[in-house]
Order: sequence, then structure tokens, then C-alpha cells
Amino acid sequence: MNEFVPHKIDSEDSFESPILGDVKAGFPSPAEDIREKLDLIKLLVRHKASTFFFRVNGVSMVDAAMDEGDIIIVDRAVDPYNNCKAVCYIDDEYTVKRVEISDKGVRLMPANEDNTTYKPIEVTPENNFVIWGVVIWVIKKM
Repeated sequence: MNEFVPHKIDSEDSFESPILGDVKAGFPSPAEDIREKLDLIKLLVRHKASTFFFRVNGVSMVDAAMDEGDIIIVDRAVDPYNNCKAVCYIDDEYTVKRVEISDKGVRLMPANEDNTTYKPIEVTPENNFVIWGVVIWVIKKM
């Protein structure tokens, strides 16, 4: 079983920083006065008691913009839906995949065009399986 330790959001967690204004992605312009403050926890977390951070380990989801070392924010209060990206527990291991939910059952789909290495996982009644939480944000280092 791989180590899977989420960082839980504490009710006291907050990080507030000023938003200096809009930045143009065209011609440069001087920054305007501070207009508002940005609290990253309020922006990124809807349900503090059920939200967790994880670091992505592996490359099976690179085509879904989840690269090795990225931080994903997972909310257990969000109901899973067809094609959501989610952290799933299957047969004593955790994985992050795109979840296909249909009348035929559930499939965990990798997002890496190298389909010789990364294959869909068919969930059967014999599997110990749960959709642990839905990925709501990906934080990347540039």
C-alpha cells in the first residue's frame, strides 16, 4: 500500500494577500492601486472540514494537467459525477483518475497518451472500491 497522507485544512487556516489589480497579457501598463484582498483558502476551499491537499506522484494524469509534484485539492463533500477527476481507493491503494460512471459500472481512466503503460481500470464488485474525493483544483509550480 502506498503512503497517502493528506493535509487537512484547519478552521484557523487563512492566507490573505492584496490583489494589486489586473495585469494585461498584451501591452504593459502600470499597476493600479490595491482594489481588494485575496484569501487563498476562501478562494480554493469551499468545505474546510472535508477538503484535503495531496501531492501528485506519477504521470498517469499529465494530459489532465496533473503533473508530477503538483498539488491537488480534493473535496470529499462534492458528489462524484461522470468524468470527474477524483482520488479513488481501490484494493488497498489510492490513485487519482478520471472517473467514468455509467449504467455498465465504473472505470478509472488515466490521462496519458502513453496507453501502453497506463490502462483503464475496470471496477468490479470484487474490488474494494470507493471514490474518496473529487479534485477541485490543481496547483502548479511554474
